Amino acid sequence: MNNRLGCFTASGIFAALLTAMVIFGVSLAQGGILFSPGALNAQPGAPLGGVTSHAETEGQCKLCHTAFWQIETMDDRCVACHADVSAQLTDSQSLHGVLSLHAPNLPCRACHPEHNGPDASPTVLDNFPHDSLGFSLKGHARQADGDPFSCTDCHANGFDSFDQATCETCHQQDDPVFTVTHVLTFGNDCLACHDGLYTYGSDFDHDIHFQLTGKHTEALCGSCHLAARSLADLQDTPSDCFSCHAQDDAHEGRFGTDCAVCHTPAGWKPALFDHNLAVFKLEGEHVEVACEACHINNVFKGTPTDCYSCHSDDDPHNGQFGTGCEACHTTADWLPATFDHSISNFPLTGAHVGVTCSQCHINNVLTGTPTACVSCHIDPTYHQGLLGTLCTQCHNTTSWVPALYNRAHTFPIHHEGADACRDCHTTSLSAWTCYVCHNQAEMQQKHAEEGISNITNCLQCHPTGREEEGGGD
Repeated sequence: MNNRLGCFTASGIFAALLTAMVIFGVSLAQGGILFSPGALNAQPGAPLGGVTSHAETEGQCKLCHTAFWQIETMDDRCVACHADVSAQLTDSQSLHGVLSLHAPNLPCRACHPEHNGPDASPTVLDNFPHDSLGFSLKGHARQADGDPFSCTDCHANGFDSFDQATCETCHQQDDPVFTVTHVLTFGNDCLACHDGLYTYGSDFDHDIHFQLTGKHTEALCGSCHLAARSLADLQDTPSDCFSCHAQDDAHEGRFGTDCAVCHTPAGWKPALFDHNLAVFKLEGEHVEVACEACHINNVFKGTPTDCYSCHSDDDPHNGQFGTGCEACHTTADWLPATFDHSISNFPLTGAHVGVTCSQCHINNVLTGTPTACVSCHIDPTYHQGLLGTLCTQCHNTTSWVPALYNRAHTFPIHHEGADACRDCHTTSLSAWTCYVCHNQAEMQQKHAEEGISNITNCLQCHPTGREEEGGGD
């Protein structure tokens, strides 16, 4: 008969079970010593639970260890015995309270291992999670002399306290000038800004907050971060230009506070400005003008915008034509100049429209130019000085010829035998007589024969100049 169970025999299985029961029984009888990795710490301390050291609990594993099926943990049993530590866990200012806050899952045995022998230290900080406390030791592996740091180098008065003067003392050995300057600038509360990783040290990327370019790369930290005593102070530093450069404002606030409109971090000069943002836009020749040509002594606000304030020295008219240069000139150039003569007291009409300015305005004298025709048009010789200087009585601006007499005329203008005004008006327009053409003695004799004695006014009987018009007494 085959009594085998696979590759195991019945006797073999029985022997294995018996051996396990023996080992389990022995372990129970020995209090678990069979599984102990080493002796407990025997250094005496304050009495807790009737013992002064862990060694006095030898063989009573369950005082600290819990079975895998139990909800209670070893840490629960630690604080049940160490009541002072249990109280610290609720105090955020204590070492264990800080650890509980920043590393809530950190087991007690991470810093307090056991079974290392009776003379072993109850506290081992080789694997202490210092980063959990907000200060990493990665930047503090070695001292200035090259020796590695020990816990007591910083925690001289115990692990639950730290004197920040230690930072200053240590760093002065490495760089005394920088350390003294740094403390004077930012105070001696080092932990308010530093985390041991040099997050705000030489490797700090300032561009993520405020890009340092141009002259800003040469500025000292304290010149912008005035009286900063914490990380919050550093981050609250204003980033606008005027907050730092108000005392450098040569314009005394007259040009606003947005320095970046004209200036760049490369330097205060050269400065750029979009003049289209101002009330006086730059056009034509004004685009090429240097700023200081108009803004004397760097005074920007209140600079006059009228032409004459800048161009009075360029006025060839010597003020004779007023100060409104824009009436004739543009910013494109002084010449050519245009002028709407219709707004003057001498509108240009007819042939005058094509006349050049200099023909009337001699030597560029614009004001006071005479408006009488004879001032430009001298009396022609064929008038023989008989018709006076009031040209507009016969002529207009369209043309000299044909010329019409514009006043009321009681006698035909084109009388038989009279081709020109001077044929009748021998001395002036107002002086005329029929006897220029008609012999007075002959006319008197002829009219006397006809019984007409009063011939002092020829037009009384001859209003049209025709001979057949008789009459009179």
